Amino acid sequence: MTDTTDRTDAAEGPDTIEGPNAAELRRRTREFLAAHPPGTTERTAFLKARFDAGLAWVHYPEGLGGLAAPRPLQAVVDADLEAAGAPDNDPRRIGIGLGMAAPTILGFGTEDQKRRFLRPLWVGEEVWCQLFSEPGAGSDLAALGTRAVREGDTWVVNGQKVWTSSAHLARWAILIARTDPDVPKHRGITYFVCDMTDPGVEVRPLRQITGEAEFNEVFLTDVRIPDAHRLGAVGDGWRVAQTTLMNERVSIGGTRLPREGGMIEPLARTWRERPELRTHDLHQRLLTLWVEAEVARLTGERLRQQLAAGQPGPEGSAAKLGFARLNQAISGLEVELLGQEGLLYDDWTMRRPEGVDFFGRGAGYRYLRAKGNSIEGGTSEVLLNIVAERVLGLPPEPRTDKDVAWKDLTR
Repeated sequence: MTDTTDRTDAAEGPDTIEGPNAAELRRRTREFLAAHPPGTTERTAFLKARFDAGLAWVHYPEGLGGLAAPRPLQAVVDADLEAAGAPDNDPRRIGIGLGMAAPTILGFGTEDQKRRFLRPLWVGEEVWCQLFSEPGAGSDLAALGTRAVREGDTWVVNGQKVWTSSAHLARWAILIARTDPDVPKHRGITYFVCDMTDPGVEVRPLRQITGEAEFNEVFLTDVRIPDAHRLGAVGDGWRVAQTTLMNERVSIGGTRLPREGGMIEPLARTWRERPELRTHDLHQRLLTLWVEAEVARLTGERLRQQLAAGQPGPEGSAAKLGFARLNQAISGLEVELLGQEGLLYDDWTMRRPEGVDFFGRGAGYRYLRAKGNSIEGGTSEVLLNIVAERVLGLPPEPRTDKDVAWKDLTR
């Protein structure tokens, strides 16, 4: 398995699209496996060779892990590699790199940046995190105040970021900072790749309601970023960030799942295995949520088909909205179904997990962790506005700060 946000059914007529077809990719995969047997090839060496063979994400350009093939054909490669027992790149651990950093680097990076960052990102040698949200700029991300001041070919960055998943593991971060306070807030932002080993980067854990500290707050003090690590033009960071945000919402809300997968799976399993817990009312509510989960899954499949034709759009916000609402409703019903058992919690030990886990552990964990689903990746309130304005075409909310310089805004 690789980045699940890039996988789509191969049954969409890929042989009719220009580029390598399914038969050609199967042949390439067989030859690759013959040259690099999974049972005898060291894991990292196997993954590097897979990237170099263009079988990492086949829709990427040649030389960057792909073959410029149709995106749906990734499922063909993945299925054959999985059947052969090939190792994956642990996508849960490196999901921010795969789902957010990589498409942004591909879309806006220089050739040197693409060749420097994409291979170790995909292989999992370098973990990435996202330095976007701030204590005073979460829902209104464009109001961010972290400053980047240019000194020759270097930018000096000072500020604070928050809700940073995997910052305690990350080698690199995608960072947006204010480079011009004299223009309206959306126009004075620039996008950078930040070295998390810089001595000015301090990572502090944020313990969550689950007991874990998967999130962090990050303090940036005179962090020096070379201009060669800037993505996009100076002042164009908001446009670059939109690519990251749209892909983030798809990667959270549009994850590829089997039928009865995700949060509904443990609830349905408990229902089947514990008939003594059943009531008529719970049955009706379970059926309703099961159908809604299946609708969401099929909608996600359609969204991935749209991705085959281009970049994700505002529809990803709707998928992420549904993901949060369903997870909270399903996990709540599971706790209710279990009665007193549902009030138990397995372990409050402070952990620093290596990946985001929405569905793992027990019912109590799932219930508490789901509370964050309506905050991370864009709050549900902000996503409702995006869907209303960009999908339904409703009039936008009045924005009195649209043409006001950031430095003149009330904070």
